[in-house]
Amino acid sequence: MASIFSRIVAGEIPCYKVAETDHCLAFLDVNPVVKGHVLCIPKKEVDYIFDLDDDLFVELHRFSRKVAKGLKKVCPCIKVGVAVVGIDVPHTHIHLMPLNAPGDLNFSHHVKMEPDEMKALADQIAAAIE
Repeated sequence: MASIFSRIVAGEIPCYKVAETDHCLAFLDVNPVVKGHVLCIPKKEVDYIFDLDDDLFVELHRFSRKVAKGLKKVCPCIKVGVAVVGIDVPHTHIHLMPLNAPGDLNFSHHVKMEPDEMKALADQIAAAIE
């Protein structure tokens, strides 16, 4: 059975897309830890990040860096934090989160955002990505 992220890639489930290449996709997390929480994924479903082939591993990280730079322009923060957990969804994904304090990277905390706010934020981040 395809992961939820593969279903997003296939267009079966909508997302708040911020960036896309031939092999990678970035979209807002629908259950964000902080405002601006973005997920970067390879379009190819691979469960464990260290099982990605070398080229896709590097491409995903370069893509994530580009997304993080755009994210930082839109969401004021000290740094954009990076986390790879890989437990909740069996599809490699990199979390990018605007951070202003060490406690901001807390997966037990979530913020509520309305759909129109998510759409506007996704559009702003997409426009800021060079």
